[in-house]
Amino acid sequence: MHGSPHIVSDVMTHTVAAVGHRAGFKEIVQLMEQWQVSALPVVEGESRVIGVVSEADLLPKEEFRDSDPDRLTQVRRAADLAKAGGLSAEDLMTTPPVTVRADATLAEAARVMAHAKVKRLPVVDEFGGLEGVVSRSDLLKVFLRGDDDIAEEVRREIVSYLFRTASPPVVVDVQDGVVTLTGRVRDTSLVPVAARLVRAVEGVVDVRFDLVDSGQARQRRSESEQAGMGPVGPSASGLDAR
Repeated sequence: MHGSPHIVSDVMTHTVAAVGHRAGFKEIVQLMEQWQVSALPVVEGESRVIGVVSEADLLPKEEFRDSDPDRLTQVRRAADLAKAGGLSAEDLMTTPPVTVRADATLAEAARVMAHAKVKRLPVVDEFGGLEGVVSRSDLLKVFLRGDDDIAEEVRREIVSYLFRTASPPVVVDVQDGVVTLTGRVRDTSLVPVAARLVRAVEGVVDVRFDLVDSGQARQRRSESEQAGMGPVGPSASGLDAR
């Protein structure tokens, strides 16, 4: 029923700079500057990713360049001090590399990035071969999706299934990625389900509801008419699943 989520291969960068494990310190810095990136995959053999070298791996060389660390610093910063003396990618890289597959969803990639506290992930095939790189900015591209496109998917994939009997049809409005559903529905217990499904649509920032139980609305109308108060409209308060 629900549309397929975007995957890493939809947004990743396919043309990628990488270095071999014997690449020298200055070569790495120059390549980062040339490609305007903060990290580079380290590969060997048939482009198999064996590590990642980042700006954070390179900075200890400058940090400790003219200092004589005390014993406590030597213990606490042993790994950084080792990298300060590194001359090649194999000395400097972080290994094993944190990677992601091209068929992973954007949500999965975002969780990997957050857990590993990295800004970029090498994208690898089933053998660990380099296929591309996905960055934080790549994952945010889904929020560039147009409001009309989002509204059409919500109507087609969610509203038409959950609220197919609503009369008149539930209205879907999207402004700056915020989806609002308005109308009368027979089963308001479906509202939390709709909220979860709408939030899963690529590009949705938030979801809001102004839905009224059509059965309760009819009952209120009937009671009012019997009391001689005349017809009344649906409740203005609606339901909010936020």
